[in-house]
Amino acid sequence: MPKRKAAVKSLRVDKKRHLKNLKIKNDLKKTIKKFLALAVAKNISEAKSLLGKVFSLLDKAAKKSIIHPNTANRKKSRLAKKIL
Repeated sequence: MPKRKAAVKSLRVDKKRHLKNLKIKNDLKKTIKKFLALAVAKNISEAKSLLGKVFSLLDKAAKKSIIHPNTANRKKSRLAKKIL
């Protein structure tokens, strides 16, 4: 355990940030899985409507540095190809 007061606080803050980032990543993964399930089932209209939400979540995660911006762009590109 850290001895300094600042290190203890840093530990608390890091834990909170980690949990927050984990929730965002898990929500993103769940939404992508839903989209892929719709794309495989050839349910194109619903998949297109969900694609906007997936793009939004990817952009927000990239903006908050939860994932790298290039990773977000690569995922968006590959998901958009699934609809075609």
